[in-house]
Amino acid sequence: MVLELGGSAPAQPVPAARAGRTHRSDRRTPVTAGLDESGLLYERVVALVERLIADRGMAPGDRLPSYGELAELAGVSLITVRRALDELERAGRVRRHQGLGTFVARPRIVSEPARSGSLLATLGEEGGSPGRLESRVLELRVGEPSAYLRDALQLQPGQQVWRLRRLRLLDGTPAVLETSMIPVVLAAELDQLVGRLTGSLYDLLASEYGLADAFEEQYLEVIGPTKEEAKLLALRGQAQVVRIRGLSATAAGVPFDCFEQLYSADQFAFAISGSASRRLLPVPGKLDWGVA
Repeated sequence: MVLELGGSAPAQPVPAARAGRTHRSDRRTPVTAGLDESGLLYERVVALVERLIADRGMAPGDRLPSYGELAELAGVSLITVRRALDELERAGRVRRHQGLGTFVARPRIVSEPARSGSLLATLGEEGGSPGRLESRVLELRVGEPSAYLRDALQLQPGQQVWRLRRLRLLDGTPAVLETSMIPVVLAAELDQLVGRLTGSLYDLLASEYGLADAFEEQYLEVIGPTKEEAKLLALRGQAQVVRIRGLSATAAGVPFDCFEQLYSADQFAFAISGSASRRLLPVPGKLDWGVA
């Protein structure tokens, strides 16, 4: 077993058939010159990829050299290259597509879920411009909320809710799967406004029903998506999602939306701050979030 470490090791006999190949992989090229060799070998590959992206002015969506090319440039094994790309993918710097290659990833978008308002309003400036936001209405129907949702929305038995499900896209790419449960008694005939539901839901609720989002309570967790959720968000392999379940209320304390948002975990980072001590919403993780 060979452990690839950055430090020196006792000299070992090298078979003649391998000597020339080892010598070629050790040649210094402009892109590898000056790389730190004091750390682990995979860290050298990480630094090499970062330098390639910078020196070549590579943009999100540009394809990186193949595993073999990176191994040749860095003078390491394919296993080491794979480890380095694992780290870069975990950090959100690259994205791999089986059979196609490795591509420069779009920087993660910084979301501030504690900020009230529409989804676009929660996308923080640190992440840069989030791009063009679109919404596709997947479902709008009336149903009976679970006992848990009924209590959270302070409804009487028999009062129903709208269940609105939308797919949010950034620059045409699926990014957030959003479900809202809104009391029918607070937003009558919402189905007559379906043509406006591709815009900001909260702007619509504020202008048509006086339901202005004054504060929210939320719970965030990382989970594996269902097959349907993964398909809608165009997720691959073992990709996970960040699930936010929360409650929005007016300044008068009237709750008007129990919502669930599923974010592609590799596209977003989250900035959260606050000092609120009020608790309207019990922990929703394993409770019934359904509408019959």
